[in-house]
Amino acid sequence: MSRLLVKPSGTHGRITHITPQSAGWNYVGFDLYRLHPGETVTDRSAQREICLVYVSGKGSAEAGDMTFGCLGERMSPFDGEPAAIYVPAGTPWSVTAETELELAVCSAPDMAGSLPPRLIAPADLSRETRGHGTNTRYVTNILPEDQPAHSLLVVEVITPGGHTSSYPPHKHDQDNLPHESLLEETYYHRLNPAQGFGFQRVYTDDRSLDEAMAIEDGDVTLVPRGYHPCAACHGYDLYYLNVMAGPKRTWKFHNAVEHEWLFEAS
Repeated sequence: MSRLLVKPSGTHGRITHITPQSAGWNYVGFDLYRLHPGETVTDRSAQREICLVYVSGKGSAEAGDMTFGCLGERMSPFDGEPAAIYVPAGTPWSVTAETELELAVCSAPDMAGSLPPRLIAPADLSRETRGHGTNTRYVTNILPEDQPAHSLLVVEVITPGGHTSSYPPHKHDQDNLPHESLLEETYYHRLNPAQGFGFQRVYTDDRSLDEAMAIEDGDVTLVPRGYHPCAACHGYDLYYLNVMAGPKRTWKFHNAVEHEWLFEAS
């Protein structure tokens, strides 16, 4: 199995745990919890900011001295928009499930911890459609660069069955602004129906990194560098939650030159 493919460790509790140390990089962390009603997850990170994303289900949340009440408006990541909470470094937080709950914990460095906790409600999210034809996908910006944070960028995408995404291929692995930013990235994948599968390739121009992976429901792929297109197989819609972070909080990417003709053809 590819070292860039992280399978869930079970079906309950913390089933995915990715740290900068385990991924072999410097910035992005990602945990995924599946909780039964009444169960609580709590944490506090001294030097990392957090974005809690309600992938599916409902739960009550607290962060610092703020109480957010019951959040979550969808029971599937394919049905509506997420609720999310921004938590600065050094702030304790907790979420208690009120239904079956799938909670993503996205993290990145935050040495200041100077921003307050805040709710990112479904009504606050920006949405866009990218691509044309069988390259169409639907984007929800959860924590984009025009919203306050120190390192984190968080977005989710739904790619219909038979479509491609993160395509034409692009990369963001060079600290070369204003042309390109260096951002590590994780993809948390879900499939609808769940027995489906898709594909993702991560590769560099010189092919020193070139891995193609079959992605199944609940998998996480790591993108330390290089291009990283996805394909959703016919009949199975693909959801993914992206977490990005790097030395500068901006998304500037470089397209694969040999595939740029696709922009003109669309």
